Amino acid sequence: MRILIVWLINTVALLVLPYLMTSIRISGFWTALIAALVLGLVNALIRPILVVLTLPVTLVTLGLFIFVINGLLFWLVSRMVDGFYVSGFWAAIGGALLYSIISWALSTLLLKN
Repeated sequence: MRILIVWLINTVALLVLPYLMTSIRISGFWTALIAALVLGLVNALIRPILVVLTLPVTLVTLGLFIFVINGLLFWLVSRMVDGFYVSGFWAAIGGALLYSIISWALSTLLLKN
C-alpha cells in the first residue's frame, strides 16, 4: 500500500512541475502516472549503476555530479514517455531537483510514521 501512495505522491510532484518551470510539460494525469512509474524504475535500476561507474568524478566534484546523473535520467524518462517533455539539459537538472524537493516535502507531510 505504501508503494502506491509514494507512486501517487511522485505523480502529483510531476504534475506540479509545469506550473513551476515552463520548460517542462506534461499532457495529463495518466502521462504523469506512467512517467512517475518509469522514473521510479529508472532510478531503482539504472541510477545505482551510473553512480558506481561515475564515482571518481563524483568524488572530485564533491558529490555535485549526482545532480548531472539525476538530470540525465530525468531527461531520459522524458524521451521515453510520450506527453512528458523537458526542453533541455539544464531544464532536466532543475526539474529533477524540484521534483525531488516536492516529492520529499509531500512524503514528509503525508507519510508520517
